Amino acid sequence: QVRLVESGGGSVQAGGSLRLSCTFSGDTFYSRYYMAWFRQAPGKEREGVAADVDDHIQNYADSVKGRFTISRDNAENALYLEMNSLKPDDTAMYYCAASRSPPGWILNGDGYKYWGQGTQVTVSS
Repeated sequence: QVRLVESGGGSVQAGGSLRLSCTFSGDTFYSRYYMAWFRQAPGKEREGVAADVDDHIQNYADSVKGRFTISRDNAENALYLEMNSLKPDDTAMYYCAASRSPPGWILNGDGYKYWGQGTQVTVSS
């Protein structure tokens, strides 16, 4: 059974940086998975933040382009999200998600079968 565990969240001031990590276990073919980061703030819908198809194709939400970078280490079964120039609007619970099959629109959470428990990111002004 695939398991995802996020870490690296915390509280920072606006303009600061954080690096989220997600560890993947339960399948030896991690490199074949579509991986993505999503976030959800209280009272708001879940939002796709960034996705990685095969370590060469990434997609980002317009709200984070130029500030966030998704990357993966297939040797370590890990996914990362480097977040720079953080804004208060980035405050949310951040989730790692995985799909073995194409998820349809890569930033649509409905296409992902496996989810982590989330890590909280809080950005103060």
